[in-house]
Amino acid sequence: MKLFLSEGATALGQIIEIKGKVKFKITLDPGVWIFDDRRIDLDTYFAGKNRNESDIPYEEKLSHYWDREIREGSVSPPTLKTEKKYEKEKLLTGTFGIIFEPFLNNAEPLPEATKLVIETKTDKVTIPLNEAKDLIFKFSENGSPLKANGPVHILFKDGSNLDNPITDVLALIIE
Repeated sequence: MKLFLSEGATALGQIIEIKGKVKFKITLDPGVWIFDDRRIDLDTYFAGKNRNESDIPYEEKLSHYWDREIREGSVSPPTLKTEKKYEKEKLLTGTFGIIFEPFLNNAEPLPEATKLVIETKTDKVTIPLNEAKDLIFKFSENGSPLKANGPVHILFKDGSNLDNPITDVLALIIE
């Protein structure tokens, strides 16, 4: 049995390859990022709340926990069920992205590498490698994977291309 897939697609979903002047070639599958703890909620990220959970110092997290304990009392299991239901609902309706830096670091660009070339269906976009670590890969909108012009839309950290992201990404080439 043969499967006929569009360019850049696999039987498991669309993947993107990081290749070129890297120590390790890496394939990215945006379909699994919804389960990744590094995902960021883009609805709040570009609204000025760009601190994700891992950026908050331990003392501040502990302080919020104790403040809540004082205000609401101890957390009972029904509240925990409600919170889990809320988190599940947020995953099913939210818009999410992930920062490119950990993937770039895992590929280990060679010392002579200076730029990232984003190959799309129609064009090639070049970005200096030192700025590429701040790219955000939007992989979900309103709870659904990006199928049209996907599998990811590439956004700049400052949100300057929020209305006009880099779409139809096929490969990421380190040069």
